[in-house]
Amino acid sequence: MLLGLPLLAAVALASQAPSSRPQGHPADPPPPAPPPTSATATRAAQAPVIDGRDDDAVWRDARPITEFQEWRPSEGAPPKLPTEAKIAYDASALYVFVRAFDPHPDSIITVLARRDYFTPSDMIWLFLDSYHDRRTGYEFGVNPSGVKLDAQIYNDGNEDFAWDAVWDVATRRDSLGWTAEFRIPLSQLRYGRQRHHTFGLTIDRDLYRYAQRVSWPLFRQSKAGFVSQFGDVDGFDDLEAPRRLEAAPYLVTKNVSQYTAAGFGRSQDVTIGGGLKYRVASNLTLDATINPDFGQVEADPAVLNLTAFETFFREQRPFFVQGAGIFRFDVNCTAVNDCSTGEGLVYSRRIGRPPEVGTFADRTSPVFTRILGAGKLTGRSPGGMTIGVLDAVTQHVSGVGGATIEPTTNYGVVRLRQDLRGGESSIGGIVTAVNRDNDAFTSPSLRHKAYVGAMDFRHRFRGGRYEMSGSVDLSRVEGTDSAIALTQRDAAHYYQRPDALRYDPTRTSLSGDDESLQFGKVGGAHVLFQTGYERRSPGFEINDLGYLQRADQQTWSTWVGFFDRKRRALTQRFQWNFNWWQYWTSAGLPEERAFNTNTHTTFNNTWSLHVGGTLGQLGETYCYSCSRGGPAVRQDPYFAPWAGVIGDDRKAIVPYFWVNYWRGDGGRSRSINLSPELDFKVASRVTASIAPSYTRATNDVQPRGLDTTQAHHYLFAHLEQKQLGVTMRFTYPFTANASLQVYAQPFISKGTYSNMQELDTARARAADFASRYQRYTADTAVSNHPGGFNSKQFHSNVVLRWEYRPGSTLFVVWSQGRQQSAGAEGTRGFRGDLGDLFSLWPDNTFLVKLSYWINR
Repeated sequence: MLLGLPLLAAVALASQAPSSRPQGHPADPPPPAPPPTSATATRAAQAPVIDGRDDDAVWRDARPITEFQEWRPSEGAPPKLPTEAKIAYDASALYVFVRAFDPHPDSIITVLARRDYFTPSDMIWLFLDSYHDRRTGYEFGVNPSGVKLDAQIYNDGNEDFAWDAVWDVATRRDSLGWTAEFRIPLSQLRYGRQRHHTFGLTIDRDLYRYAQRVSWPLFRQSKAGFVSQFGDVDGFDDLEAPRRLEAAPYLVTKNVSQYTAAGFGRSQDVTIGGGLKYRVASNLTLDATINPDFGQVEADPAVLNLTAFETFFREQRPFFVQGAGIFRFDVNCTAVNDCSTGEGLVYSRRIGRPPEVGTFADRTSPVFTRILGAGKLTGRSPGGMTIGVLDAVTQHVSGVGGATIEPTTNYGVVRLRQDLRGGESSIGGIVTAVNRDNDAFTSPSLRHKAYVGAMDFRHRFRGGRYEMSGSVDLSRVEGTDSAIALTQRDAAHYYQRPDALRYDPTRTSLSGDDESLQFGKVGGAHVLFQTGYERRSPGFEINDLGYLQRADQQTWSTWVGFFDRKRRALTQRFQWNFNWWQYWTSAGLPEERAFNTNTHTTFNNTWSLHVGGTLGQLGETYCYSCSRGGPAVRQDPYFAPWAGVIGDDRKAIVPYFWVNYWRGDGGRSRSINLSPELDFKVASRVTASIAPSYTRATNDVQPRGLDTTQAHHYLFAHLEQKQLGVTMRFTYPFTANASLQVYAQPFISKGTYSNMQELDTARARAADFASRYQRYTADTAVSNHPGGFNSKQFHSNVVLRWEYRPGSTLFVVWSQGRQQSAGAEGTRGFRGDLGDLFSLWPDNTFLVKLSYWINR
């Protein structure tokens, strides 16, 4: 949640209680009036010089705001140090000057870092609702070293830190503390066409060495919502119409490793592209990109996926991350998982994904499909309707012999949401469409059309403490019978399961639906809860543009959380969660029944302790996917405790340590993961981290797929697996606008299979573990030598970033990848495997990208 905690409210009404004082007793003085939550901006006759000083004429005239209060850790407490803010404007910009008083300026905590990098520093934040709709807004933050952060806010509290505006700020330290002077061009904001404007505004200060946050007006953690708590600033009159056009053309030269029939080589490429932002109206913006290049984006983390389901990777490409919240429509977002699975109707990484047809043994195939162009129309109407339209086209890709491995494809999204009751309620809808120009090479495996339509609602009851929400989704995919047959057999559906048996190889379309309903207490001082039910039909399919692991499922989950947000003798924050969830197939077969509890404690020295555990498969439950399309298999209970410690991030060296343990199958299967981390800060400038992760796992019944040589044999094997990954980061900022970033991750996962078994399909649901399986003898070559694996990967990025003028950036990038997979674990230890990894031929990419921002 925003600012690390949900922002919730408590209202004190003690002053209205009837008096029990005897008649004639002198009355106590009346309680002080609550601090004001409104202010007036001063019109600047001359724009102030942005230098961190308050010696401009407008700052002498502007009325100061001084009524800051602590909101964390204790809501409403007086601040340790005073803060003063002044607000001004002219026809083209908003100006804010903040004086952060501190009697010990040498104790102010600050770190020089790259833009949009969260640092353990004192901070000043401006949260601005220029449209004054109590639902959307912007945030602009700075630390004493001048490091800038900005984000867009949507849905009264969700943040989009991929949003980058063009704005100025200057900071200065002196004998009184430190200052921040902001200039926010109105061209970067959205507001109505009226002559007189009122903006929502909150100013927040982080006093890092005291672990205290203060704000004007007061944030109430016990109250739901965030933007809806902003103060009001009026006096914004006669603002000029913002400039309509922004453009950022770029030039990229790229040198890439290339595999040819003759061996290894290199290719050199020079491309031109760009981004465009056109303000269709004061509240409606068109963003477009032509021939985009995202070579500066950090590589995905290395993984080895032994499950039946696709790995989710977060979107990192700036064009698609910016404004992503407008298009968000979650699926399988329960009270327990907090939407952490990433499942939803829009997963923008489908756009430009690797080619889907053919063999990846052909290393000449492109890693990604080129995006020819993409556009977004986003905004908000005066009546409170949020609008989002996205369209993108990817190019046709040919492989060996001219065979099509990815057809030209069009992706489209339309998302609308109408706020009601001043944003307390809303109703919305979304339509997504994917159309592929299939040919004889791609039509047997790729769907030709995929459409999804859905509606959702949210209603916050009077008083703001309770909320209900829900959605209804409908999907339809069309293609050849072979393409739809692949869809039916996919792990998301498993129509071929003998205990479901819906498989029809003659189908040329598939339709499905999803329904969800949630109810919860979202406001209150100490106790919050949420409970929800969701059902997805077997034919629900959204993976052409969305991300879905499982159709054919019902879920019911409940979460209850206890919060103590007041500073105590030892702690400053404490949270205790209780979770209960149950899963069934749509036909009612129980899949999981589990209980979890976890606590999170932050001590007064800012160290924190996190402890939890899960008891799962309570009662009779069955695994839907273990036999990879075969019968459901009876499951045994499991126990999964975990713990973590996080050090004081105000120090130069910050330790972390996490441990996760899992034990199931009557003790036959188990795993332990150890994840220490050290973060370093050197001379308030250099930041670095090293985070190894080691896993040792034993799975007595690791699925090994299906053998259909003579009959259906659902294979399992005993697996001993070891895995080691190390994530390293280093950042050296030359200035607040120029930095060098290094990311590197070696990763090794290896294991050996033994004791090959097959599922006894007649006894797959037996209560006795051993009775469910029998020795596999159909293929002695496999049963006697089940093999193993040794997967090695290395990913790295070195990025030099320089914002040489506002909005204009130079990137110099070196990316490297190495990988190898073998069919046996091998005899070498991790040290030997690392040596082998770095002896592999590297895939090197060198890139220079220059963009130039134009504002007309």
